[in-house]
Amino acid sequence: MPPTRLPELIYVVEDEMAIARIIGDTLEKFGYRHEVFRTAEALFHGLRHRAPDLVILDLGLPDMDGMTVLQQMRGKHSCGLLIVTGRSDTHDRVMGLELGADDYVVKPFEPRELIARVRSILRRYPGQVVLPADPAQRVAEFAGWRFAPGSNTLTSPSGQQDTLSTAEAQLLSVLLAHPNHILTREQLLGGRDVSALDRSIDLRVSRLRRRLEEDPQHAKLIKTVYGAGYLLAATVSWS
Repeated sequence: MPPTRLPELIYVVEDEMAIARIIGDTLEKFGYRHEVFRTAEALFHGLRHRAPDLVILDLGLPDMDGMTVLQQMRGKHSCGLLIVTGRSDTHDRVMGLELGADDYVVKPFEPRELIARVRSILRRYPGQVVLPADPAQRVAEFAGWRFAPGSNTLTSPSGQQDTLSTAEAQLLSVLLAHPNHILTREQLLGGRDVSALDRSIDLRVSRLRRRLEEDPQHAKLIKTVYGAGYLLAATVSWS
């Protein structure tokens, strides 16, 4: 028999215990494991011991601003990340997405909405990336750039190395797998249905362009095909 797969582990970072209980009860009801952390310090301690599949992060923590927590997480950890916030300012939500969050939900929220967003994010994080058995398939070269999906390392034509966030690396991997093909926003998000108001993929493309393009406003490598999607205009080889 195949090995039994444990339910996804979700870290809930929320200092208001009443809200933490609502989130925890909702996750348990739908079959997810979870742990609750009341501070950023407790979260980082937990991350050093065990990696979750998803972190649900409240921006209003008592010991550290949520945006700072988000930045530090995205530099070191590759799990999904859902912002839960009472901040109604659109700027905060957009900044969170720009810094690497996968989605957000605003308090007060319906439990069904929370679960829908949790499921959507988890579909984009199928677990650790398994490198191809063939070593010739481990590094992609395109337009002078090199990308190693096993480590999310991007090397510029001048030799400068940078580590992409998981969201950026997944997007680039899909583009590299289908060069010179128009990919819809749904395809770039792993088949997830997106509404006309869902701009998360556009924000990810924008972040990638800032890394890859000399002039992100007039992109030549990741092109917008209006009304259709995006296209990587490059020849890709694997070495």
